[in-house]
Order: sequence, then C-alpha cells, then structure tokens
Amino acid sequence: MRVLVISFVAAVIGACLLCGRVSAQAGGSPDNDELARSILEKADQVRFPSHGFEVLVTITSTGGNASPEPRKYRILSKGNENTIITATEPASERGQILLMKGRDLWVFLPAVSQPVRLGLAQRLTGQVANGDLARANFAGDYQPRLLRTEEIDGESVYVLELNAIDRSVTYHRVLYWVRQSNFWPQKAEFYSLSDRLLKTCMYEDFRTLGGRPRPTRLVMQDALRSGEESVLEYSDMRLRDLADKIFTKDYLKRLE
Repeated sequence: MRVLVISFVAAVIGACLLCGRVSAQAGGSPDNDELARSILEKADQVRFPSHGFEVLVTITSTGGNASPEPRKYRILSKGNENTIITATEPASERGQILLMKGRDLWVFLPAVSQPVRLGLAQRLTGQVANGDLARANFAGDYQPRLLRTEEIDGESVYVLELNAIDRSVTYHRVLYWVRQSNFWPQKAEFYSLSDRLLKTCMYEDFRTLGGRPRPTRLVMQDALRSGEESVLEYSDMRLRDLADKIFTKDYLKRLE
C-alpha cells in the first residue's frame, strides 16, 4: 500500500513539473511576451529592410485554374507602413498599381479615374493575397506568443503563434517558425477567422539582398486544394530614399 501511495505521489509531482515547464515555455508572462516580440521583429528585419527599398517580384502559380504566365511586380516600400506595387507583366495588367497606407489599400486602374478600395485578404493572383505583397509587417499586425521550440533538420526553431490585432489584417492567425541561430523565417501557416488552415508558406533560397541574407523564394501552397501553389521570387533589391509624397493617391498617375 505504501509503495502505491509513493508511486501515486511521484506521478502527481511529475505531472505538475511537466505542466510547469509547458506553462513557462508557452508564456503569458511579460518576459515571454517581450521575447516573442523581439523574435518577430528580428524576423521581419530579415524578410525586408525597415527603411525605403525597391524590389522586383515574379509570381508563378500552378494547379487549378492558374495561368501558366508569370506575373511580375515592382515594389516600392518605406517603413512597413507605405507600399506601392506596380504590375509590369503580363502586358494586359501593366500599369495597375496598388497603394498601401497603413492597412488601407487601393488599386489604381488605368481605365478608371479614381482608385478603388481593396482588402488585404483579397486574392491578388494564385495563392497570393494583396497583403502578402503589400504589407509584410507581422510585428505591426499581430500579437505574438511563443508556443515552444522545435528541432527541424537539425536546426533549433522558435514556434510563434501570431494573433491578429483586428480584422483588417491579411490573416486571422499565423503559426510561424523562426530559426533560433539567426532569426531567419522558415515556415508559416495562415488561418482564417474560423481557424481553418488556408495555406502554408516556406521561406527558401536565402541570398544577399539589400545588404543582408534574405529569403528570395517563397512557396505558398493551398491547404484546401492539393497541388495549387504560387512561387514568389524576389530579385534586384535596392535601398532607396523614398519621399513620403510618393505614397499618396494623388501621386499614382505620376509613376512610370
């Protein structure tokens, strides 16, 4: 009987210690919140410069009704809050411009006199939403929480849960894998308001862009329809001193 009691007590103590470790790792404490925020901000800085820059993006989509013709865009961005996306190919879309100010987004069409308001979550092409190109500011759009750490292919990674600060952002929730050694993003899962997995993104082919290694190839796969994916390839990044006046609706017509 005494052996059974000791065994029961030991089991309870072990369970309590395990719960304590999980709770300490998952967080909710100020220290954990600060760590999660720091990880997210550093990963954002890896993905894109925090100051003005220009970059070219080619998007190739496959599966479903996707057009085999690549789509190409020129992006001007400043401070994660201001972005202009100009379609350069195919010829049928050339001259279309997306303007983001904060989380407000408009599209300018050559045949329409006034810009049209859009949502960040609306589809741009293939598996790519407007917000995937226009607003890459995870730290500004989500409240991060450190869930755990994992080992993937011998690499230690943080696993963050990102919850949207409001409904205007591109995704309701994101699970985000970030390497511990250098804060390189590795993978993301994007969820809808009903908490359904919409798509996954793999961050690949890290090369020097804008003065530091960045992921130059993003593979976005539809989680609902097998075989449908879009590949985003970034190139020719240049750091630029961009004036605030560029990022206004009145200035759109003056862009080349």
